[in-house]
Amino acid sequence: MTAREEILAAIRARQVRDAERPPQLRIAPPAEDLAAHFVQRARAAAAQVHVLASAERIPGAIADILRSRNLPAIVHLPPDPLLEQIPWNEVRGLSIRTDLPGPDDVAISFVPLAIAETGTLVYLASPARPPSWHFRPGVEIALLGADNIHSRFEDICTRLAERGALPSTVNLVTGPSRTGDIEQTLELGAHGPKELVILIVPSFGSGDV
Repeated sequence: MTAREEILAAIRARQVRDAERPPQLRIAPPAEDLAAHFVQRARAAAAQVHVLASAERIPGAIADILRSRNLPAIVHLPPDPLLEQIPWNEVRGLSIRTDLPGPDDVAISFVPLAIAETGTLVYLASPARPPSWHFRPGVEIALLGADNIHSRFEDICTRLAERGALPSTVNLVTGPSRTGDIEQTLELGAHGPKELVILIVPSFGSGDV
């Protein structure tokens, strides 16, 4: 048998074994426990997750996050009308900026959809939510309503189909930016934020997809 024939025989044998192997069934997270499952998976991906009682707690929680990291009390907001509705002025000393964030800045973003199975945030690009926003800051604080968490990626596809026109860009974000390409050493912040902080409230921007 030639070397070529040996390689082809090995490929055929592998195909037979794969065909005989029973399919691996994916068990969907329980519908009543999507938020808890999302928190578990997101933390496993090195995201920091905080569950808040209401959207009114968001400014105070963000101020606490900045203080705990000895960061300036400054956050960058995209031109998103939904984020402008948050009572930012209730926290003394917290400054809101609307210019583009840089690698040393903290930026806020709204998450319209999320996947419980993998702890993934789903960002849909629009003029109010530019896709580049999620690659520029050093720290991204993502605001997510628990009622916007879905079980699987397939559920997200269904929602997007119901939406009609697709956005120009859909970004799937699981944990902070990282790479192991350089000498197989894990490097955070290679292509985006070094830190991803997710604040989950019961409801925020429901239906604003």
